[in-house]
Amino acid sequence: MTDIRKLINQLAAQENNLRSTQFIAPCVRGGKVRTRVAGIVYTFIPKPRNFEGWGIFQPVDDQTAAVVEEPSLPQIAEYLQHLKPVRLRLAHLLRSQTWLAYPVNEADMQQRCGYCQPIAVHLVTEGARFEPIVARTDGAGWWFDECDRRADPLIAEQLQEHLKQVTPPEKLHFSGITPEMRTVYNIVAQQAKEFAALQQQRRDEKRLREALQMGGGELQEYRDRKDHWVVEWTTADGEPHTSAISKTDLTVMSAGICLSGEDEKFDLQSLVGIVEKQFE
Repeated sequence: MTDIRKLINQLAAQENNLRSTQFIAPCVRGGKVRTRVAGIVYTFIPKPRNFEGWGIFQPVDDQTAAVVEEPSLPQIAEYLQHLKPVRLRLAHLLRSQTWLAYPVNEADMQQRCGYCQPIAVHLVTEGARFEPIVARTDGAGWWFDECDRRADPLIAEQLQEHLKQVTPPEKLHFSGITPEMRTVYNIVAQQAKEFAALQQQRRDEKRLREALQMGGGELQEYRDRKDHWVVEWTTADGEPHTSAISKTDLTVMSAGICLSGEDEKFDLQSLVGIVEKQFE
């Protein structure tokens, strides 16, 4: 039978020893730090509370551990070597030093961790969108280890180039592309403001061009004016016109020619026919 008093005394001695023990741990802003002593995991609030990074901590009491100093790179590397690694590709910055990343190999991730999904990686000190990295987990979080020097750097460059060209995720293609690359590209595209703006610009242009073509006209250029577009277009015989068109339903706000105040009775498609009749 277990001697309860003896066990309590052992735990008390361990906690007393913990007060004089320093430990290394990673910490996110607003988070907590953990250490394991004699098989028991202890969790502390860092002091200062807003600390973020790698630190060497010393317990102040049962709930708080103060930052003593910054660990050396070899100390951090030794700590990380005890954690489970996985290769990831950075997608986009979530906050501070935390990035969203996606596995380079879904099957490997599933085998190592039992799941495959986008991961928040903390304390990322280098890297950019699509950069391949190695991260490690302690079971509670994922921590940046290093950029993956073994990976082909041309892949990240190709993904970046397609993003600049606003290539839709469904049309992304290059030699050696994998499903995981498509997934991380899709994640990045959904978050990239410049991508979203250019995609919307392409949709607007297509909408105007198709409306004019159905009426027999051709789009030359258009300019955004908040609630409407100033559209420069030509009739089938090349006659140039400029009209103000509502973004909501493509109704005519100003035809650019005299319609006796009845501009709003027409939309962009029907305007082409009206203009051509006036110039017959």
